[in-house]
Amino acid sequence: MNQSEREYIQQHARPGESYEQAYERLLAQKGPVSSKPNSIPQGSRSSLAPKRHKQGDFFVADIMDASIKDDAASMEHPLFALRAGDRKVRIYQHNDTIIELRPGSRGLATIHDKDVWIYCISQLVEAMNRGREGISRTVRFTAYDFMVTTNRRTDGDSYKRMGEALERLSESRIVTNIATAGKRERSGFGLIDSWRVIERSGDNRMVSVEVTLPDWLYRSVKAKKVLTLDRDYFRLRKPLDRRIYELSRKHCGSQPKWKISLDKLHKKSGSSSSLREFRRSVRLLSETNQLPGYQIKFDAPDDMVTFHPR
Repeated sequence: MNQSEREYIQQHARPGESYEQAYERLLAQKGPVSSKPNSIPQGSRSSLAPKRHKQGDFFVADIMDASIKDDAASMEHPLFALRAGDRKVRIYQHNDTIIELRPGSRGLATIHDKDVWIYCISQLVEAMNRGREGISRTVRFTAYDFMVTTNRRTDGDSYKRMGEALERLSESRIVTNIATAGKRERSGFGLIDSWRVIERSGDNRMVSVEVTLPDWLYRSVKAKKVLTLDRDYFRLRKPLDRRIYELSRKHCGSQPKWKISLDKLHKKSGSSSSLREFRRSVRLLSETNQLPGYQIKFDAPDDMVTFHPR
């Protein structure tokens, strides 16, 4: 299937359809391309050998209208850098949870790189909600569909950036005792266990990608310890705005408001900027009022920040 066909399916798929179903309805019946062989006359032998093996141990992400989900534990703690090239080792402690972040050669994975996590989590949770079988922590998806879902451009530079993001995710190491699915253990892992490009198009762009999530994250997904994000999350340009949205979504939830001191918000965000610069950024965010789903009120005299659901 070429990219123009994928774009056509993306635009005309019905809610709830998988790629296979949309392809069959929109393209396969037209004749030039077909996903199924013609029927074989009775008594004749098919020219195709039978399928002798089940699908591999991976999950194919092909749900077009999956709700955007994020792992609740990672929303609480600053596992991702807010600027590219951050190579500083950091240790965070909150109550009984300890997190040590160890960047790779390309720096710690950024909060924009986390979109790979969010995309995979969203597909897995939606598949579980629909009762699909074959769920696995190894997720196979098309680069183009990932970029469309996460509101990225689909030019050559975007494919290159995606490859760099996968490298940072696999190189960045986390040592933590965060509890997931009621289980607390001290362990170290990469933000993704592994990744590989399955196939490339003629111009050498990655087309299909396979990502293996860490077991720690997969346990959380299987237990459905996730929260739904506003789709406009992917429109937030600034890393700090994304991080503040995560925190407001995690803590405000269905409450009428969430109030926190600026100093504590600064620590929770994982920002490496000074408190003065952080204050300026929060004030600007409250003035522009563009945080999806939430309004921010910044009380400058008391250095307090209050979030209200819209």
